[in-house]
Amino acid sequence: MIHERLDSTRSTKVLAAALMVAATALSGCGAVSFGGSGSSASDPVAAPLATPPAASSSPSQAEPTTEAPSPSGTDVAATPTKVPTTSAPKPKPAPPSTTKPAPMTPSPTTPKPTPKPTPKPQPTAGDTIQVGDSGAYVRTVQERLSALGYWNGTPDGQFGMLTSQAVMALQKAAGLGRDGVLGPSTRQALQAGIRPQSRIGGSGIEIDKARQLLLVVRGGRVTTILNTSTGSGEHYTSEGQQYVALTPAGTFSTFRAVDHLDKGPLGDLWRPRYFNGGIAVHGAGSIPGYPASHGCARVSNPAMDMIWATNLMPIGSQVVVY
Repeated sequence: MIHERLDSTRSTKVLAAALMVAATALSGCGAVSFGGSGSSASDPVAAPLATPPAASSSPSQAEPTTEAPSPSGTDVAATPTKVPTTSAPKPKPAPPSTTKPAPMTPSPTTPKPTPKPTPKPQPTAGDTIQVGDSGAYVRTVQERLSALGYWNGTPDGQFGMLTSQAVMALQKAAGLGRDGVLGPSTRQALQAGIRPQSRIGGSGIEIDKARQLLLVVRGGRVTTILNTSTGSGEHYTSEGQQYVALTPAGTFSTFRAVDHLDKGPLGDLWRPRYFNGGIAVHGAGSIPGYPASHGCARVSNPAMDMIWATNLMPIGSQVVVY
């Protein structure tokens, strides 16, 4: 009886081993466990082997299987899992272009011609002339002024500041309005040859305060006539002292000459020639038709340059103010 049980148990084990070998050959994934971890006399009979799935005729459609441990620790066939299909990567967008578009060229347009200013007509004999005029008639007037002794530089047909100063000196000599414009009355005085005469005679400089004229006299004859501006007669303060802007009358002599811009407490003097203390004949930028200085006799800067160039006021020369 005991032998029969042993034979029965041995037969059962042989059958279980055979089934295991068959399952291994059919699964394709390794041994399949049907129960506990080991073999014993109490091992139950193995369950029938599951029918393997039919093989697919297309290799690309086969779904692989994986094995995963069960929660109870017993190895069982895992549920087949689909392998995710790898999709092709999306193409990256092209980087923005760094090339700047060519600038738009405006269509060429024909520029409008700039209108030429209408030239001012040149004055003719008998016309009123003033600063800014030019032409043959202006040159004729300049030459006539020079012949009478009214210094206006070299005649060039351009009515500028020097011509205006000469016309103003003529107007003073003739007792006319002092605006530097050659109108009808001034033109008549020019044609009449009006010019001042020396009061003292001899040689030197005469300063006529009443007519505001500076005369260069040689041998009792007036050779050069300049527009001047002397002391205004106004009160002013200098270095805390009160003064009156006067050009004292009298006979003096040139005692000092400064051949550059002389800066003084009352203003700048261009190349002054002193004849009475701080009073001098000097150049200035403004020589109006009336007394306007602190006491000096102003003439234009070009006129002062001419005095230096021709040595009309040498040291020791006489200066008469009346």
